[in-house]
Amino acid sequence: MDAAFALEVLDKAPYVTVSFTRPDGTPYGVPLSLARTDDKTFYFHCALEGDKLDCIAANPTVALSAVTKCAPTVGPKDGSFTLQYKSAMAVGKAEIVSDREEKIEALRAICLRFLPKHMDAFDDAIHRSLERTAVVKITLTAPPTGKRKQYDKQGEEMTGQSSESHHACMNGRVAKDEDEVKWGRME
Repeated sequence: MDAAFALEVLDKAPYVTVSFTRPDGTPYGVPLSLARTDDKTFYFHCALEGDKLDCIAANPTVALSAVTKCAPTVGPKDGSFTLQYKSAMAVGKAEIVSDREEKIEALRAICLRFLPKHMDAFDDAIHRSLERTAVVKITLTAPPTGKRKQYDKQGEEMTGQSSESHHACMNGRVAKDEDEVKWGRME
């Protein structure tokens, strides 16, 4: 599946597992609440010290993974035990946000995603907590990828359009350049 599909999965997943590498080289994966602000940028917040920040200092490359619409099922045609799902993976570079305005806007994006009905309390929360909160920016270094396994009403496994046909047909337009095709954007 194309980048647009993968971004949709990452957006809809309540948590995205972010995998880091510890300073000693061992893996460290943790589910986090990410907010996306464009096709390549995600943010999360955390304490001012801890494993995540230690990992970023040692190796800023991270991997993101998410699964939605996950449900065990019996294959409608052959009776096999299987799993229906939508999944996405991406790789990026993590960095601690030091710019105060970017930090506030990132926290706003996180709050808008997870607590949109409580934005009236946002400014007070920023006033109380900004100085004791770290914000991490993840910039994707390659387009995300996605997969799915789903069955239609006739019991046939659904297949996705190829990236080329999807992009050529998206919004009735043809991609202007390779970057649009690669990132799944049509503006």
